[in-house]
Amino acid sequence: MSSPIFPRLVEPRLLAAVLDTPVTLIVGARQSGKSTLVQQIAQTAHPATYRTLDDVDTLAAARRDPTAFVAAADHAPQVIDEVQRAPELLLAIKANVDRDRRPGRFILTGSANVLTLPRVAESLAGRVEVQTLWPFAQREIEGRPDTAIVSRLFDGEPARDASVADRREVVGRILRGGLPPAVERPDPDRRAAWFASYLTTVTQRDVRDLANVAHAIELPRLLHALALRMTQPLNKNGLAGTLGMAYSTLDRYLALLELLFVVHRIPAWHGNHEKRLVRAPKLLIADSGFAAHLLGADPQVLERGTVDVGALVEAFVGMELVRLAAVDRQRATVHHYRTHTRAEVDYLLEAPDGRIVGVEVKAGATVGADDFRHLAGLRDLLGSRFVRGVVLHLGERSLPFGERLEAWPISALWAER
Repeated sequence: MSSPIFPRLVEPRLLAAVLDTPVTLIVGARQSGKSTLVQQIAQTAHPATYRTLDDVDTLAAARRDPTAFVAAADHAPQVIDEVQRAPELLLAIKANVDRDRRPGRFILTGSANVLTLPRVAESLAGRVEVQTLWPFAQREIEGRPDTAIVSRLFDGEPARDASVADRREVVGRILRGGLPPAVERPDPDRRAAWFASYLTTVTQRDVRDLANVAHAIELPRLLHALALRMTQPLNKNGLAGTLGMAYSTLDRYLALLELLFVVHRIPAWHGNHEKRLVRAPKLLIADSGFAAHLLGADPQVLERGTVDVGALVEAFVGMELVRLAAVDRQRATVHHYRTHTRAEVDYLLEAPDGRIVGVEVKAGATVGADDFRHLAGLRDLLGSRFVRGVVLHLGERSLPFGERLEAWPISALWAER
């Protein structure tokens, strides 16, 4: 049986990029669907020759003579998959593109963000557009490849009717996650086996290939510790002490996990109104199913309360907002807000013009006035910059809770019509 092809939120931007930019780079976690997407584009919307550096012979050819390898693009557009395995190609691509600036000549993918390497970033500056392909958003799985929910939050429109998603359905979505091979496995045991293999691949192959780390035996423990702390501001000193790990080693591993899109940094919001803001970011595991696997969470474990379902729901919503905001016309960025006096809002969406939407997450079906206390405080602090505050909950109704404050069902993130 063939795997289903889900529409991807980022595809319109990719197609726009190949029309006016010589190099398009698609980055994202291993198994997030990059190869499937670029092969589909190369076969239909932008015909191109596909080559992958996961093939041993192709990789050897790329490393042996990068200039000759990229010269094939003189005759037809080229897709080069997993380009981080031969970063020397990027300098050859720069030289080639400088001779011929036609748009759409190279479509590259990478499971690591090679443009964070200073030499590479400088070489492709002005020649490349970068897009991130995250694991599936719930809207993509549902066949609704639009980001209307983010624009609606900023436009002040009320939530529309959405099909009800009770706690059991939301938990099921969290445990499934958005990595395509896991989404395709309805059997929980087979999905768990796949996640175990994924963990091995990330910690033993990808990190080694990226940074020549031969014995990263601490990485599974580190990932478990990060999964436990996803909804808390990152305390590197405390984490290093808990793991018995040197601070410099921890810092290096965290950077590698970010480069591989295994974890995602939610920066703290720095406003001019409040001087006592916590500056530490939150680090979310980028895929909720992988996070649940790291914690040993399944429906029975969550029912017993040995894993905090509230933290999983909060992190799940956070990454959904990241996916949707990244491709929405508002171009909003996602932050968290916390003061030293423990006033906290789970997520802030900030538009380029400074407007703010606050989002709180509640893993329950009932919402009360106290759930809006910190959102109301932020509203009063920011004044007209504050567009609205929303509490996303497991209930079925959208309700007003005061000036620019509303409760929305979590299912509004994917089920709005």
